[in-house]
Parts: sequence; structure tokens; C-alpha cells
Amino acid sequence: MKLSSILGSVDLSKLENDIVEVIFAVLAGFAVSGLLMAAGGFDPVRAYVSLFKSAFGDLYGVSTTLSFAIPLMLTGTAFAVSVRAGVFNIGAEGQVYMAALGAVIAASLSLPGGLYLIAEFLFGVSLAIIWSSLAGLLKSQRGVNEVVSTIMLNWTGFWIVEYGRTYVYFDPVEPQRTIKIPEEGRLPLLVPGTELYAGIIISIIATVIVYVIMWHTALGYEIRATGLNPTAARYGGVEVKRSVLYSFIIAGSLAGLAGVMEVAGRPPHYAITTGLSNLVGLGFDGLAVSLIGRNHPLAIIPAAIFVGALTAGSRGMQIESGVPLEMVKAVQGIIILILAVPGLVKMLKEWRGKK
Repeated sequence: MKLSSILGSVDLSKLENDIVEVIFAVLAGFAVSGLLMAAGGFDPVRAYVSLFKSAFGDLYGVSTTLSFAIPLMLTGTAFAVSVRAGVFNIGAEGQVYMAALGAVIAASLSLPGGLYLIAEFLFGVSLAIIWSSLAGLLKSQRGVNEVVSTIMLNWTGFWIVEYGRTYVYFDPVEPQRTIKIPEEGRLPLLVPGTELYAGIIISIIATVIVYVIMWHTALGYEIRATGLNPTAARYGGVEVKRSVLYSFIIAGSLAGLAGVMEVAGRPPHYAITTGLSNLVGLGFDGLAVSLIGRNHPLAIIPAAIFVGALTAGSRGMQIESGVPLEMVKAVQGIIILILAVPGLVKMLKEWRGKK
């Protein structure tokens, strides 16, 4: 695809304004967080040096940053697609859970070694799409508020997966987690000794494919037209209900990829852990990533890497600067919140303008 065709889908003046907004938000986030650390008796400069050194200072740090960005890229793009369709789909969290369960179910079967990975993606992504489509059908056919339905499905999915982890697919040796994904069913590590696996390639490709679908196909045009003005889209011949449902299906497939890859690719567990601790928050963190990236797939890629860097760098803040975990989490939250707020305000204004 030519660069000119990509730039043709972007309002350059708007892009410039968005970049300036993000830069100011980053500076404001670090400033406010620095004041918080200073008030707590910690050196913010030393803490930030530790953060960026841990996130980008060596190959291990960069690998860790990119590994944390993998699921966020996908769940962020899942939310962005829904926003472009005019719906506030926050169901990626539950879809990640269900996809991970699907991968574990596939791993529990007796299959030829070469089929495990295929089965994991097939089972996991299918479960996530089904879970997302439930909310999509309720929204498109019955007008049920998607925030309510996806929140309910998130919690339902959590307890279904936790039940499966505890009573059905538990590891007899380590019952606090599910059975492990067999070696034949794991995604390869890209950098030995780190957590960076082939999922980073899949995530970037999937995100770019979604961009192409949304901005260079009739389906994407219909989804975006539905989000901009469903009444006008309907008069223009767009099947609005179908477009809304398709947005949920695309979002579910992306969240499904994230869920499968978190158990089939990320060491050392290769399983679902107690309380779904290795999955919890991936969907909601993706929402913030999408807002930082202004709900555009191509901007979500660097946004996910930035948030991944905050997560990877938090370890260095604790070890090298002595900042306690609670303070580190607060710093992360403040920076992400300040970054996401402009995108949220802009999105809400656009929705209010439609009404």
C-alpha cells in the first residue's frame, strides 16, 4: 500500500493537533506524577530515569516493553472499531477470558502436535466472537445498551473461566492454574530469555489489516458511516444493524487473538492462573490505549508500546528507585488517565453532536 493512500485517509491538520495534544498530555502526566512522588519523599527524576532505562535501556527492556504491548494493541483496536461504529463496546475483557479458555480446552485434547496451535486459535477466537456477538445481537436487534450487556458478559465470562480453571482444566501438579499449553502449541519466542514472542508480529499485522478494512473497503466505510450518522447511513443504503453487528464480530476476533496469545505465547505460565491474574485488565487497558491513539488503528500501535513501556519500566522504578508498588501503580494510572482524557472528551462531544 502506498504512503499516499495511507495519508489520504488522514486529516493532516487534525493529526498535527492530536500529536500536540498527546505531547502536552504526556508532559502533564509526568509532571503531576512527579509531584505525587516528590510529596511521597521519592526522587521523581531518578524514578523516571529508572522507568525509561528499564523499558528501553537494553534488549531485555525493549523486549519486555513490546511483549506487554501485544495484547493492548489488539484490545485497543477492538474498542476503536466499536467506537467507529458508534457503540461503546467494553466487552473485550470478557472476550479475552473466553478466548484463553478456548485455547486451554484445545490444549486438553489429544491432537497431533502440529494441530495444537491451529486448534487453540480456532477454539479461542471462535469463543470470543460468540461472546462478542451476544452483545452485538442484543444491541443491533433489540437496542440493548452495549455498556450494560458487555459489563454483564465480562463478569459472566470471568466466573465461567474461573470455574473451568478451578474444577475442570486444573493442573493436577499445580492446581492454582490450568493445564499448560503443550510445547507444540506455543508461539515461538523471538528473543530467548525474554517474554517477547511472535505475538508482536501477529498483533501489528492484525492492527494494520483492521486499518485497511476500516478505511479501504466497503465494509469499513459502512461501519464508519453508521458511527458518524446512522440515520444518514440508513438513507444511503447502509444496513445499519448489520454494520453494528460486524463491528462486534471484528472486535471479538481481535480480543480473541489477545486471549489466545496470552496463554499460548507468554512465558513462563502458558496457562490461566489463579483469579485469571494474567488476563485481568487487558480489555480495559486496551480501552485507554485506544483513547490515547484517538481510536485510530495506526495510532494505537505506538500508544500500546508507550503503555507497555510504562508497565515494563515500573519494575525498574521499584527496584532501582525504591518506589513502592502502590506508588508505581498510581503514577501509571495518572499518566494514562491524563493521556486518555482528551480522546474521551472528544469522543463524547462527537457523540453528543450526533444526538
